[in-house]
Amino acid sequence: MAKNFALTGAGGYIAPRHMKAIRDTGNTLAAALDPSDSVGILDSYAYDVAFFTEFERFDRHAEKLRRQGEDSRLHFVSICSPNYLHDAHIRFALRIGAHAICEKPLVLNPWNLDALAELEEESGQRIYNVLQLRLHPALIALRERMHGAGNRQRRHQVDLTYITSRGNWYFTSWKGDQDKSGGIATNIGVHFFDMLAWVFGPVRSAELHLSEPQRVAGMLELERARVRWFLSVDKRDLPEEVQARKRTTYRSLTLDGEEVEFSDGFAELHTQVYRDILAGRGFGIEDARPSIEMVHRLRTSPVVRSAPELTHPYVARSR
Repeated sequence: MAKNFALTGAGGYIAPRHMKAIRDTGNTLAAALDPSDSVGILDSYAYDVAFFTEFERFDRHAEKLRRQGEDSRLHFVSICSPNYLHDAHIRFALRIGAHAICEKPLVLNPWNLDALAELEEESGQRIYNVLQLRLHPALIALRERMHGAGNRQRRHQVDLTYITSRGNWYFTSWKGDQDKSGGIATNIGVHFFDMLAWVFGPVRSAELHLSEPQRVAGMLELERARVRWFLSVDKRDLPEEVQARKRTTYRSLTLDGEEVEFSDGFAELHTQVYRDILAGRGFGIEDARPSIEMVHRLRTSPVVRSAPELTHPYVARSR
């Protein structure tokens, strides 16, 4: 039987991937919420979505559907709203008897995970986090390689660089407010920090080497790797050859000096996440915990100057 979905944050950047995943898995987007009414994208996926700009009316509608029985009630709530609202919208989903499928970061602070775990147990519903990089074929192959017999005791040198151009709007929106987004390391970096710990093992130590509104960098000591990382939303940080091709994003992951190619293959990852969840799998609270703890640690750490060999090459340029 097809499941009924609601979606919060329908006007956001990532919401169309969830709409597509709901449609492509044979399910129904029944209701959507966003304080902005610029959500014409909904028509690309369904014409009969009950849309709300006020949470209170959305909540009332969800409760009405719940009382109409199994065929009408919401079975899942997909959460694409701003980071600081994730916790509240997950609680809403559990309260109406629905499972929650939440974008990263699941929450901003590690202690919120413990409260959600209690509510999950009490409600009997599940809380899923979208950790789609764990389903990327190139990264699955890399993880298997790192967990192979020849790599278990070896320490690798990893450099991660991610630059995605953002205009002035970014810092006027909730994304530029650290209390609402968690800052760049949380809003953008959590995707990669989860992947790094999943591939190379748990965090042993972490340092913050650069912290500015538009860029952040540091070093992670993982079980099988030392990682120098750099994140930026400033287009001036893009390599010259990338700017010459009029590209707006640059993504690089090197392992012991060799590039790991994972630029392609992102289009269907959200759909695969949904398929896994509907099949009884999916990533839960404990899967999300290491990256939430990591970004909180970085967000509250002082900036330190480290030895050049531990510092990402972009940091010297930024300083």
